[in-house]
Amino acid sequence: MAPSTGAQILARTLRDLGVAVVFGIVGIPVVEIAEEAIDLGIKFVGFRNEQSAGYAASVYGYLTGKPGVCLVVGGPGVLHAIPGISNSSVNAFPLLLLAGSSEAHLASKGAFQELDAVSFLTPHTKSAYRPATLDAISDAIHNAYRSAYYGRPGPSFVDLPANIIQGVESSSSTYGRAGLVPSPPKSSAEETALFRVAQLLKTAKSPLIVIGKGAAYARASESIGSLVTQSQIPFLPTPMGKGIIPDSHPLNTASARSTALREADVVLLLGARLNWILHFGAPPKWNPSAKFIQIDISADELGKNAADPALGIHGDIATVIPQLQAHLSTWSYKPESSPYTSRLLAAKEKNLAIAAKKAADPGLPMTHSSALSAIERTLHSISPPDDGRIVYVSEGANTMDISRSIFPVSHPRLRLDAGTHATMGVGMGYAIAAHLAYNGVGAAPGEAAINVSEAVGKPGRKKIVCLEGDSAFGFSAMEVETMARYGMDILIFVINNGGVYHGDADDEGRWKELQDATLGSRDPSKGEKGLRSTSLSFGTRYEDLATMVGGLGFVARTPEEVEEATRKGWECGKVCVVNVIVAKGEGGKLEFGWQASSQPKGSGVDEKKGSGRNGDGIREKGKGGRGSKL
Repeated sequence: MAPSTGAQILARTLRDLGVAVVFGIVGIPVVEIAEEAIDLGIKFVGFRNEQSAGYAASVYGYLTGKPGVCLVVGGPGVLHAIPGISNSSVNAFPLLLLAGSSEAHLASKGAFQELDAVSFLTPHTKSAYRPATLDAISDAIHNAYRSAYYGRPGPSFVDLPANIIQGVESSSSTYGRAGLVPSPPKSSAEETALFRVAQLLKTAKSPLIVIGKGAAYARASESIGSLVTQSQIPFLPTPMGKGIIPDSHPLNTASARSTALREADVVLLLGARLNWILHFGAPPKWNPSAKFIQIDISADELGKNAADPALGIHGDIATVIPQLQAHLSTWSYKPESSPYTSRLLAAKEKNLAIAAKKAADPGLPMTHSSALSAIERTLHSISPPDDGRIVYVSEGANTMDISRSIFPVSHPRLRLDAGTHATMGVGMGYAIAAHLAYNGVGAAPGEAAINVSEAVGKPGRKKIVCLEGDSAFGFSAMEVETMARYGMDILIFVINNGGVYHGDADDEGRWKELQDATLGSRDPSKGEKGLRSTSLSFGTRYEDLATMVGGLGFVARTPEEVEEATRKGWECGKVCVVNVIVAKGEGGKLEFGWQASSQPKGSGVDEKKGSGRNGDGIREKGKGGRGSKL
């Protein structure tokens, strides 16, 4: 048997770890790793930008429950992959980043794409290694993989010098099978802590359970569903916590979010953090007397912001919840006799009525609400939420904010969005990763493939549906070509209002006047206006991105056209982009609406200004601007 190269050892190590897919962009010298991996049956998915590849690998880790792997070149390739590192870290998604680098003996000489990536990324990863010999390759990959996987998930990094990748092992080389990394150990809770929090829940007058994406990653839907059924405590899912319990559940308070936060006195946090998305647990959004019980895999998270570390429980959610249920015994909250739940129901009915009115708006151009509602009606006539056959990927301020309340989800990990960092540009990478996680690579449209993720919903293939703001889509739009190249029948809706947050005009003539003023000699002192910093081109033909790569594209300006395009896009078996033209929206003060409403009195923030959203995803009369990025 011929001696192995470093690239062959690397590929075998990935195979032995059970890696099924590698995301990335190749170049010298990492192309050799990708080619060896392909020869061993590993799927390599080549992207158009390392940023999208990193996003895809990180969320693939979230969806499958094991580290996603991303392969890039050194120097600029590593720099472009940093957003994936950040996305992995802040969202607690497991990611293994592999990168080439210049030959080790050329360090400090200005070698090709030279970068001390280990020093650069060590502060931002759970571990960073550079194997010095071919014998060390397998251990370095194995240890980095395990580091990303165990404890609080996150990113790990391995730097691979060209001399290691291209080197040939000696006759005394000790490479062996790395083997699979066992699933992370699951820690249980101390009985005294469980007794304490159980007693607190039993004495609560207005309890609330908040369910975050950490619970979805922990595969805790069954135990959380059992807890809610037994305890009858109202619950609130975070945007990516939707579906752990079906949105249709009567105890879901998402449509009465503001009321739930304002009145809850004891709050059980399951895989959710008291960061900006939950207003840090602080008034005025929260009851100032609220007590927070945290169950989290990360001990560092316990006691942050408004939480009391004495009420924190360090452990695996799926393991701890049955323990907590045992301490609650037969106790259950009585929602039917509680003034708290009566107020929740009243707020829910009011907000749903407002939302229904917005969805039925007959005006043209369509609003975000009327356009998204037309998409929802059509999709759910094809595949109802309980079937779990649709994975939603959503990004863009208004599009993401409004769609989270319009599209119900009945199963976990079927809604992906911009996450904790509110990162625009994740959409196309996330969609590709979801297609691979649920459908595999190489399956023809309409055929099921091996599902490397835990079974969710009915068996069979899932349709990946992207709900994209036009600005957000622009960050990674060229990945439409990646989708076409790999035969992915992803359905993309671009909600086109011609701007970031809002556009400048609802007709092309007025927009051209503003453009001419911008390009010409405009005198602001005379009130002459041009295009604003938030402006994008009017009527951009985003659908052409699909047709130019052999897919299908549509423009939709009415609800009827939206319905027709949705049905054709679902059935076409190719990547499809639907360019949905909506009203430009109203201008206003551009800020995070939820952050502004979270400011205490006397902070200097004008609470009358902001996004025009009341925290329940409902736009209030007379207000405009942006929605919050959740």
